Amino acid sequence: MKFSCNTKKLSDACNNVMRAVSAKVTIPTVEGILMECGSDTLSLTGYDFEFGINTTLNATVSEPGAIVINAKIICDIIRNISAQTITIDANGTSVSVSAGAAQYNINGIDANEYPELPSVSGGFPLFINQAVLQKMVTQTVFAVADNERSKPVHTGLKFEVTPNQLRLVGVDGYRLAIRTETIKYDGEDVTFIVPKKTIRELIKLIGTDSEKDVSISVGKRHIVFEIEEYSIISRLLDGDFLDYNAAIPKTCTTTALVNTGDAIACIDRTVPVIENSSKNPIRCLFDKDEMRVSTVSALGRMVDYTHANVSGDRVEIGFNSRYLLDALNASETDQVKIELNGPVSPVKILPLTGEDFLFLVLPMRLKNEG
Repeated sequence: MKFSCNTKKLSDACNNVMRAVSAKVTIPTVEGILMECGSDTLSLTGYDFEFGINTTLNATVSEPGAIVINAKIICDIIRNISAQTITIDANGTSVSVSAGAAQYNINGIDANEYPELPSVSGGFPLFINQAVLQKMVTQTVFAVADNERSKPVHTGLKFEVTPNQLRLVGVDGYRLAIRTETIKYDGEDVTFIVPKKTIRELIKLIGTDSEKDVSISVGKRHIVFEIEEYSIISRLLDGDFLDYNAAIPKTCTTTALVNTGDAIACIDRTVPVIENSSKNPIRCLFDKDEMRVSTVSALGRMVDYTHANVSGDRVEIGFNSRYLLDALNASETDQVKIELNGPVSPVKILPLTGEDFLFLVLPMRLKNEG
């Protein structure tokens, strides 16, 4: 195998593909990037048995073929090359890398040892605008569980596709995020759960071009996202996802309309005296025309307030400050509606009108201060 291509484009592609290379599985082949040359293209693949990234770029190919090269080594080499063009020549498992005056000779691995990526066939096609999908994911992925101390199925983002509608749902046992958008789709109802790692890598590759779509193909066990010249393939999560509709309060005794930015700033000002957000709740009092925020810890005490249009019962309630801030930051609206049912029920955060998003945050019990 021998090819030449633009150094910058190859470096960018290798760095993106490298994110799918295994950091845990100590198998030399899976620690590498598979390079495959056709007549005038170069394909790069990284895969860790659960998640893979593939891309294709133009290249001047002298000899088609394939080789696996250690991802860290080849990325470091290419990153430090200043010449515009790079040539990679593989003879057996001996690899020569040359660019300008620089010349490297490194060891590769037989491409036949590289694991075969799963294929997705017979799945339904779905097309979602890049900018829309990016925004929807950003507004929900924060609520997805980070580790498998939660139910494994909750370490993924749930997609619910119905005619002309896409809904994303994230939950971690302490909060819930739902984002709904109208899309063009006239197929059957379908749901699937994509691991959080896959979603995060998807967002790094996705653009904000409002003219381009992400193509999604879903099979029984795997999913493929096509984003311009990149393909992401991932296993899907299986299991019983939370019945989130049953968890959402259907009524409320108190409603507060607040300026989102003012509420965020008010809560942010409590952070310097919070020792541990999971042990030191912030105390929020909703009454009359204000949202009063306070906290106390071994570091000190803080009290602040912001204007709120409160109707219904007076409520004093405790929150993990980070969870409440995540929800408010994700709302991306100038004002939000906060619905409460006393001090021990989940709190809903909604847009003033419509149902584009819904965030649910569980309260923390407050200790009475003497």
